[in-house]
Amino acid sequence: MAQGIIFSIEEFALNDGPGIRTTVFFKGCPLRCAWCHNPEGFSFAPQMIRTMDGERICGERITAEALSDRLAKNAGFFNMTLGGITITGGEPLAQPEFLAELLVRLRKQGIHTAIETSGHAHADVFRRIVPLADLILFDVKSMDTAIHKKYTGVDNTLILANLEWLAGSSMKFIVRLPLIPGINDSVEQMNAVYEAIKDASGLVRVEMLRYHKTAGAKYAMLDMAYHPPFNVHATVEINNIFEINNINNIVL
Repeated sequence: MAQGIIFSIEEFALNDGPGIRTTVFFKGCPLRCAWCHNPEGFSFAPQMIRTMDGERICGERITAEALSDRLAKNAGFFNMTLGGITITGGEPLAQPEFLAELLVRLRKQGIHTAIETSGHAHADVFRRIVPLADLILFDVKSMDTAIHKKYTGVDNTLILANLEWLAGSSMKFIVRLPLIPGINDSVEQMNAVYEAIKDASGLVRVEMLRYHKTAGAKYAMLDMAYHPPFNVHATVEINNIFEINNINNIVL
């Protein structure tokens, strides 16, 4: 029986897949994106967080069975609203056995599932676990290897290989682009994403997410500093290559 660690369960999510969903946040991530708004998702261990209501431990160790039982209580609601459960993080694929067992259990309950991932996982993990979900939300930080490493702490070799595999499969997926001013909002970056996904039969749409200036709000609660190496007041460029090429897209 697999055990993992989560840091939040949020109900009534509207932008994490189809319908009304419950979003489960896995704790722990191999990336350190300079714009991340969930710093409590970095560490794989429970940690103290200070909020307006006082101090609390952020991070709950739980078995896949117990978590699936908790989530399945809303199965009827998910079916009624054509929603389901989205698993995000952190990075869900960094807890592969926990994630795999959870997805299998939820599928047996007839619940629609989605994984939001950076794609940073070894190919055997990615190809084994991704088909266990109904939908993949694939976050593309940057198609440029040097830029990706500079602003996330890792290169994108695994990510690009997994995106290529996903685009060549029949899996349903959404590409999510967090638009960071001056880093990944250029025409060249958007063209590179377009070239990678233009022939994908399973592509549902592209979602472009503007950077929010409130992204650093949680860092002080964890005794962490937030000093993003880019101009947070700059306006992102919406180079909508996807609209031009008749690919379903949305700007959030």
